[in-house]
Amino acid sequence: MIGDIFKPDTYRETEIFLSQAHLLVLIVFAISVAWIFYHRAKPYMKYIRWVLFGALMLSEVSLIWWTVSIGMWDIRYNLPLNLCTVSLYLAAAMLVTKSYTLFEIVYFFGIGGALQAMITPDLFYTFPHFRFLHFFTAHIAIILAVLYMIAFYKYEVTFRSFIKSLVVLHVLALIVFFINQMTGANYMFLARKPSGPSILDWFGPYPWYILALEAITFITFFILYLPFFIKKRLASPS
Repeated sequence: MIGDIFKPDTYRETEIFLSQAHLLVLIVFAISVAWIFYHRAKPYMKYIRWVLFGALMLSEVSLIWWTVSIGMWDIRYNLPLNLCTVSLYLAAAMLVTKSYTLFEIVYFFGIGGALQAMITPDLFYTFPHFRFLHFFTAHIAIILAVLYMIAFYKYEVTFRSFIKSLVVLHVLALIVFFINQMTGANYMFLARKPSGPSILDWFGPYPWYILALEAITFITFFILYLPFFIKKRLASPS
């Protein structure tokens, strides 16, 4: 039974979105967020960044091991070029270095990308398959890493952070676009829509949905910036 968890065709479904397992994971995620903010002043919270770092690295190393061990590693799917994978590596580096510059980028990349991925997962393996566990562990850890820096280190983003993240994202997207053209890959969904249900299904065929993706990205990043903008306005003297 344990070995079946790692087999590529075991516990395979055509629909994960809003399944019982999916909803349970979202509940666990919400509880984890509440736990971090509730315990943010506790002395032991300084060790949580290493727990999150370990979760990020273990999820990525285990995925590489899994894809290689079952002969599924493919340059079209397994390069670290999806937005959430980029966020994972940046989040891990942020936790180790406590870099505010990395935080500025990962805040928008990580929460904007990972949260959308968790809500509408492009995934076809259900619980308790390894890919299901890996997918949600990685995405939850990315978001929790960012929220940890806010809760424990009091990091905040500014309008400059908002602009910086958009610039970095577009530079990355341009690089990924050409890699997709050379390899036949679909990193960052810049070549075609994801195969599973996603918000992009509402916005027409390629390449028109990319324009919608631009608008969604801008709006999402701006919404993520708003709490800090409002906080600053409320704190400033009238």
